[in-house]
Amino acid sequence: MTIKPKWFIEALAASSEDCAVEVRGCTIHYLRWGDREKPGLVLVHGGAAHAHWWSFLAPLLTHDYHVVAPDLSGHGDSGRREEYPRNIWAEEVMAVTEHAGFKAPPIVIGHSLGGFVTIVAAALFGDRLAGAIVVDSPVRKPAPESEEGERGRMFRNPKTYPTLEEAQKHFHLMPPQPCENDYIVEHVARHSLKQTEAGWTWKFDPRVFLRSDPKPMNEYLADTRCRVAILRAEYSDLVGPEIGAYMYELLDRNAPIVEIPQAYHHLILDQPLAFIAAVRALLADWEHSIPRTPRRA
Repeated sequence: MTIKPKWFIEALAASSEDCAVEVRGCTIHYLRWGDREKPGLVLVHGGAAHAHWWSFLAPLLTHDYHVVAPDLSGHGDSGRREEYPRNIWAEEVMAVTEHAGFKAPPIVIGHSLGGFVTIVAAALFGDRLAGAIVVDSPVRKPAPESEEGERGRMFRNPKTYPTLEEAQKHFHLMPPQPCENDYIVEHVARHSLKQTEAGWTWKFDPRVFLRSDPKPMNEYLADTRCRVAILRAEYSDLVGPEIGAYMYELLDRNAPIVEIPQAYHHLILDQPLAFIAAVRALLADWEHSIPRTPRRA
């Protein structure tokens, strides 16, 4: 039997609220935690994931922030679309910030695919954000994003299982990696599934991995219009030191790059407390400092 740590049990017991907003004819579900009078913080999940990838972490940030986590369209408990361009996902994030009633521009934190969405939001709507933290999202030269295509092939035909228990046994992280925190993997797996007449199947729409964005991610990253920080995992297969260096150059050497030790790509699962510590440090610094103006401006 897996022993769940006290911090995890208390986080999941924290009060949260289910909310929804319509964006371009699609219902976008999101979770909300904390005092609505505090500054806003938005947590954006990765591909084939959902808002509950954050539900054991969000309460650890509510001492200083009003926190929300959306299900992007095609994910979790949100509706589906015919296509999923990242600019529409960025619009969804901004619509959630407006619906949540933040008192000032929020900070957006995105992991993996959610990091790409965060970059697009920072480029298109940076004047309405206080900052953006990109978590292990590879922006390459010229950003082919081959990993996303591979994930699309892996998830092209999601199966249906007779029981929830059987379905959970087939949950796996992509890209594959070790994770000693079985209790966290079990939590996200349970919230990744829905019951249908045929049985239990995955919530995400396989089409979310089909790309329809004419603008490459390196251009979006260079066009960001708010503070940006990059978190990368020490053992990440996606964001190695050379990719981090390229992203640093695109940001005009005007962004901190923080490495989370002993972590793989899904660092919010395998090193959750180290991730929270890094985020808290970045947010505290931003709270008491003035952003430097990029040279290109």
